[in-house]
Amino acid sequence: MGVIELENMEFFAYHGCFREEQVVGNSFMVNVRLEGDFSIPAKSDNIADAVNYQIIFNLVQEQMAVTSHLLEHVAQRILDVIYNQYPDLDKASVKVSKVNPPLGGQTQQVSVTLSR
Repeated sequence: MGVIELENMEFFAYHGCFREEQVVGNSFMVNVRLEGDFSIPAKSDNIADAVNYQIIFNLVQEQMAVTSHLLEHVAQRILDVIYNQYPDLDKASVKVSKVNPPLGGQTQQVSVTLSR
């Protein structure tokens, strides 16, 4: 069993329930944690046998570009495309954080984490 993590991927996107958020946009951070049997690529040293980090990043980037009202929706879409690409994963978790959310007070970020 192994773990692959892509941490603190930064994106500018247009997610939020308020119209202004979907016009002005905001900064977001995304963390992805993947669990599975990575013994084959560990032995073969061949990218074709591995979870390709660039593909994961690109999948996340594509989903971050699709405007949503809720972070839960964004995180679920990211999980879905990761499992479509790598169906043999044992577990995946996605954390999507909105930096400086418009809550009427000082808050560094709000986050949603979904796992499957």
